[in-house]
Amino acid sequence: GNGGGKPGGPNRMNGHHQQNGVENMMLFEVVKMGKSAMQSVVDDWIESYKHDRDIALLDLINFFIQCSGCKGVVTAEMFRHMQNSEIIRKMTEEFDEDSGDYPLTMAGPQWKKFKSSFCEFIGVLVRQCQYSIIYDEYMMDTVISLLTGLSDSQVRAFRHTSTLAAMKLMTALVNVALNLSINMDNTQRQYEAERNKIIGKRANDRLELLLQKRKELQENQDEIENMMNAIFKGVFVHRYRDAIAEIRAICIEEIGIWMKMYSDAFLNDSYLKYVGWTMHDKQGEVRLKCLTALQGLYYNKELNSKLELFTSRFKDRIVSMTLDKEYDVAVQAIKLLTLVLQSSEEVLTAEDCENVYHLVYSAHRPVAVAAGEFLYKKLFSRRDPEDDGILKRRGRQSPNANLVKTLVFFFLESELHEHAAYLVDSMWDCATDLLKDWECMNSLLLEEPLNGEEPLTDRQESALIEIMLCTIRQAAECHPPVGRGTGKRVLTAKEKKTQLDDRTKITELFAVALPQLLAKYSVDAEKVTNLLQLPQYFDLEIYTTGRLEKHLDALLRQIRDIVEKHTDIDVLEACSKTYHALCNEEFTIFNRVDIARSQLIDELADKFNRLLEDFLQEGEEPDEDDAYQVLSTLKRITAFHNAHDLSRWDLFGCNYKLLKTGIENGDMPEQIVIHALQCTHYVILWQLAKITESSSTKYYNDYGDIIKETMSKTRQIDKIQCAKTLILSLQQLFNEMIQENGYNFDRSSPTFSGIKELARRFALTFGLDQLKTREAIAMLHKDGIEFAFKEPNPQGESHPPLNLAFLDILSEFSSKLLRQDKRTVYVYLEKFMTFQMSLRREDVWLPLMSYRNSLLAGGDDDTMSVISGISSRGSTVRNKKTKLTDILCFLPAEESSSSDSMWLNREQTMHTPVMMQTPQLTSTIMREPKRLRPEESYMGVYPMQPEHHQAPLDYKYVEIVDLRRGTSLMEDDEEPIVEDVMMSSEGRIEDLNEGMDFDTMDIDLPPSKNRRERTELKPDFFDPASIMDESVG
Repeated sequence: GNGGGKPGGPNRMNGHHQQNGVENMMLFEVVKMGKSAMQSVVDDWIESYKHDRDIALLDLINFFIQCSGCKGVVTAEMFRHMQNSEIIRKMTEEFDEDSGDYPLTMAGPQWKKFKSSFCEFIGVLVRQCQYSIIYDEYMMDTVISLLTGLSDSQVRAFRHTSTLAAMKLMTALVNVALNLSINMDNTQRQYEAERNKIIGKRANDRLELLLQKRKELQENQDEIENMMNAIFKGVFVHRYRDAIAEIRAICIEEIGIWMKMYSDAFLNDSYLKYVGWTMHDKQGEVRLKCLTALQGLYYNKELNSKLELFTSRFKDRIVSMTLDKEYDVAVQAIKLLTLVLQSSEEVLTAEDCENVYHLVYSAHRPVAVAAGEFLYKKLFSRRDPEDDGILKRRGRQSPNANLVKTLVFFFLESELHEHAAYLVDSMWDCATDLLKDWECMNSLLLEEPLNGEEPLTDRQESALIEIMLCTIRQAAECHPPVGRGTGKRVLTAKEKKTQLDDRTKITELFAVALPQLLAKYSVDAEKVTNLLQLPQYFDLEIYTTGRLEKHLDALLRQIRDIVEKHTDIDVLEACSKTYHALCNEEFTIFNRVDIARSQLIDELADKFNRLLEDFLQEGEEPDEDDAYQVLSTLKRITAFHNAHDLSRWDLFGCNYKLLKTGIENGDMPEQIVIHALQCTHYVILWQLAKITESSSTKYYNDYGDIIKETMSKTRQIDKIQCAKTLILSLQQLFNEMIQENGYNFDRSSPTFSGIKELARRFALTFGLDQLKTREAIAMLHKDGIEFAFKEPNPQGESHPPLNLAFLDILSEFSSKLLRQDKRTVYVYLEKFMTFQMSLRREDVWLPLMSYRNSLLAGGDDDTMSVISGISSRGSTVRNKKTKLTDILCFLPAEESSSSDSMWLNREQTMHTPVMMQTPQLTSTIMREPKRLRPEESYMGVYPMQPEHHQAPLDYKYVEIVDLRRGTSLMEDDEEPIVEDVMMSSEGRIEDLNEGMDFDTMDIDLPPSKNRRERTELKPDFFDPASIMDESVG
């Protein structure tokens, strides 16, 4: 055979086919493993194609068939005599009925890289063939024809795999077209430069060559256009609205690449419309692909002019997607709007921006952070040219001063004043320098306004202090506020250094400024309460190392003055907490603060005793002023007693006297009674804390001996009931932990570790004689297994039972089982497990894996079979009359009606507990036939060409559900892909220009300078009604 000819005869073809099975298997296996250099794989195939193109193409066809998960093989005879539709029907009949998965959907490490390798193979194939083979009118025609036919199949595996291949093939061709366009322009320039030379210097031979080259490039470009049109019309316009979301997502992802890669040809309204329509897709993953595709376009400011019409038509949809019920989609919608904002500020209206602004208060952190970046770009990133001269100025005159004010204005206008921490966290990543400019914030609060500058109002100052506190907290704690994020995480070395640097900066600034701020705002309860929280974020060592003791004294004086001025509970508790933060024995300042605190309490206690003596004098009616003085002093003392031990001031006696008088006379003001009771409550708590601390060791030892003796006696009376009591106590502790922490608790937490440690100690109490405790230990394991599987997960079988982590605790008792009993317990455990559970390897299933391993440990040496009762062992040491095989048996199912009486048959002389069968679990094999996935539960959405619908298909693997209808995959009157996907009811899509009819445009590459001008695009290709138009189907 010649390189491009048909084989000489049937024998030769059959001979090649004998080899072919190995060859194409090698091609599929190599791509599947993804280890070899793809270029060498493709080069080998090209050499084969040059030798005999039919055999090589047959290898390639079978490669695509195998990549779809089909076990059938296209023979040379089929390739030569059958049409594509007939071949595909034949392959459909030979599809593996037992397999629901195919390479693109299979799990496991060997399939992990399959998709990327598959796509890479197609890209490299076109790249290596781009200068000759793709223009031979044979290879590409065959491949495109095959992929188009497969993409029209009712078998999902064929449709999915071939659509991916066709879209990647198109992407590779777009790259070839782009290179051709560049070469044509270069050739044209060279031609014109040569032609413009004077006749004597002009090289006619070179002109002739350039003309010939330009003609060849033009022909090649026309051929590439034809190939791309075939793929676009034959595959894309059908599959971008396929019933399967993954297939729709592939189409949108690739068209985004085409528009970005070759914008001159593809970035126009006739292609953008597909992305615009699909933004209404009912599946989040498809909507997400639309947004990421558009981000790639809006990122390039040079493309803005080509996006104007699209933006005007679909801007409202993008804005509404910021409220998408899928958080990932909402995040990308906000990011896209940020890019739109950067490209042109006039596009988004004030209302559009406000729709995004309020999302900075979202509880979902990624959404809030994306909205924070949008807010920053819109309101904070612009700098006036006048600011350039004051970049180095600090404080009130710094460029950040106006930005800080803007932040305050925004916070107040949003009217969500209790959520300053959320606002700060949302902007933390993009506006760090602004939010950490505490010097500027401090100056705005303390310094007088500059000439012509509007001073901050009282409300604005309060807002600024609250924002400043939130920024300091975030810098010092390095984690989002409560309600955002999953809790604290381990900081990197860089983050720790930043944290230490920030705390130093905060302390050095506010150790000096805080007394001044408190002095200025001392009568304002709200401001003072927030300012008094700052010291808890200080590095207190700096008071000593920085020689700032005089500022500490000033702070203590201010706190003392505030205590004297205020009776507001929040202010007084803030003062108390500040003293608590400063009274740290680790630091040198402790004595200084402790003395100031003692002096303050001395004065309050003396004043309270004096006032009380006058207040409780017999025969006199206490006036309101006396009552107010008593109440205000009592409030101050109570607020401090909450955080400080004031036992040495003997406050119990005076409060008792106050309460007793109130009971006797019945005329004590209610507020005084409340605070007296609260103060007494704190007195008792502090006394209890002291007693507990001093006596804990003694009580622990005595109590431990009592419990040990009790457990020993209980075990002697009834070993099984004792074991039941132990496992019940562990279950109660486990339930208490669940109530406190929820089911998603950390198994490394001190609480869970404590329960495990208690289980270990319980296990030790069973001693070393395993035969004595054999029944009790087995009963304990039975109860533990039943408890672990008692609560199924409401999310389905793919998620672990809610109490599964209890098996971690139960495994502490596995070492107390005899080796043969471990096997018995293991079989009992398996009755609760489904087949899927045994395959799970995620972290949440670790308790089950570790418990199974603890039962299997040491049991492999035992050759006895639990099910058959055959044993190679003799008899037990204690009872030689009872064989192990007699002990390890299961009661028949009919005896299993009572869960309490089933574990052990007392009348039998057994030394191994008898495992009762639990109610029969449905195995995966016995279940009813697998139901189709939700996306397979309807025939489809749009009409499809009926040419391949004659094949007798098996419903086990073909996506046909409603057999009564007998219709094709793409059904006219089924529900559309479009649906309302918003978190709030936004209403349905408006049909723009309803009734517009159009035909799918041909791909027409832009002209180079020597080509004819193309006709202009029609302005209204954005017609959602066209998505239903059969002309595109």
